[in-house]
Amino acid sequence: MRIWIIHKRIVLGIIMIILLLFISFLYLGDFGNAIVGVMNKDKILPIYCVDTSEKKLSISFDAAWGDQYTEGILDILDQYNVKATFFLVGFWVDKYPDQVKRIYERGHNIGNHSSTHPHMSKLSSQQIEKELNETGEKIEKITGQKPNLFRPPFGDYNNILIKTAKENGYDTIQWDVDSLDWKELGDQPVVDRVTRNVKKGSIVLFHNNAKYILKYLPAVIEKLQKEGYEIVPISELILNEDYYVDHTGMQKKNDKE
Repeated sequence: MRIWIIHKRIVLGIIMIILLLFISFLYLGDFGNAIVGVMNKDKILPIYCVDTSEKKLSISFDAAWGDQYTEGILDILDQYNVKATFFLVGFWVDKYPDQVKRIYERGHNIGNHSSTHPHMSKLSSQQIEKELNETGEKIEKITGQKPNLFRPPFGDYNNILIKTAKENGYDTIQWDVDSLDWKELGDQPVVDRVTRNVKKGSIVLFHNNAKYILKYLPAVIEKLQKEGYEIVPISELILNEDYYVDHTGMQKKNDKE
C-alpha cells in the first residue's frame, strides 16, 4: 500500500512538472519560441539578437495604434544622436504618411510590420505576401526605398512566414529585450528592465505610443550610452550575408575554418 502511494505521488509530480512547463511556454512569449527552437531542430527562428564583440545594440519601435508621441520620440533621438528602427503597420502608414516621411528623413530605419496586424502564423504564404507587399509598397511610395526588415505582429511566426518573408526580400526581426512598456507601469520599471537585460547585440522592443515613452526613453538612452553602448539601426547591427541563426535566435557569422 505504501509503495502504491509513493508511486502515485511520483506520477502526480511528473504531471505537475509537465503542466508547469506547458504554462511556461504559453506565457514566455518569444523566449518560449526560442526554447522550442532548441527542442525542434526543424524550426526556423527569426533574428532575436546578434553575436558581436562590439558594444552596440539596437532600439526599435512598433507603430500601429497612434501617433501622439512620435514627434517627441524623434526629437529625443536627435538630441542623443541616436538612429533607431521603426516597424510600421500598413494602416498606420495610411493614417500618418507625413510621419513616415519624417522618420525616414531623420535617418532612421523603417521596417514592415504587416498591413493589417494579423496573427501571421495563421496565414497562407499567399496571404503573407499580400500583407508584406501592401505595406512595403506604401512605404516605398513615400520614402522611395523598399523596406527589407520585417517584424511579425505579436511576435507570432512559423517556418512558412520566415521563408516567405525571405523570398520577398525581408529579414524577420524579433527582440531579446522586451521593455513591456505597453503595460503602462510607469517609466522607471521600463528603464530598469531594459538596462538590466541588454547585452552586446541586443534588440530592444518599444512601442511608439506607449504612455510613458517620453519619460523613459531619455533615461534609457543616457544610461546605455554611459555604459558605453553604441545604439545603431538594426540594418547596421545585423549581418547581411554568410550567417546563420542559432537555436536561441542569435544571428552568428558562419565559421569558415
